[in-house]
Amino acid sequence: MEKKLSFIRSFAIEDDGAQVIEYALIIAVVSIALVVALRGVANGNLSDFIARVNNCLTTSSCS
Repeated sequence: MEKKLSFIRSFAIEDDGAQVIEYALIIAVVSIALVVALRGVANGNLSDFIARVNNCLTTSSCS
């Protein structure tokens, strides 16, 4: 029983999981900022912009 309590105490004190959550939140905020920025670059039509980028990456002609 003492080992279980010790494990629970060490788990509650450990903060490694908090770092993972912080990184996930940072990635989410950066992703949202990128979508907003790309929407501005694409003049509000993000799907056409993505299609043009896809066309440039998969073929040799970019227009």
